[in-house]
Amino acid sequence: MKLVYFARVREALGRNDEDFDFPANVLTVGDALDWLATQSPLHAEALADRSKLRFALDQRMVKADAAIAGASEFAIFPPVTGG
Repeated sequence: MKLVYFARVREALGRNDEDFDFPANVLTVGDALDWLATQSPLHAEALADRSKLRFALDQRMVKADAAIAGASEFAIFPPVTGG
């Protein structure tokens, strides 16, 4: 699955995107975040405060309990405010 990072998540990880094949036990966005946080100290830090993160699967906003099956893109970003 292609992971796409925006704003402070991208800055913390030092990359715009990456590809991961999640293990079979990763079923939801929350599971994916738990697994991603174990991949490096940078991932753990970037994903530590989930209350300040939003998620999209295939460009549709989702919550942490959304199933990832069938999705090809997973975006992680902070909340956006207008200005």
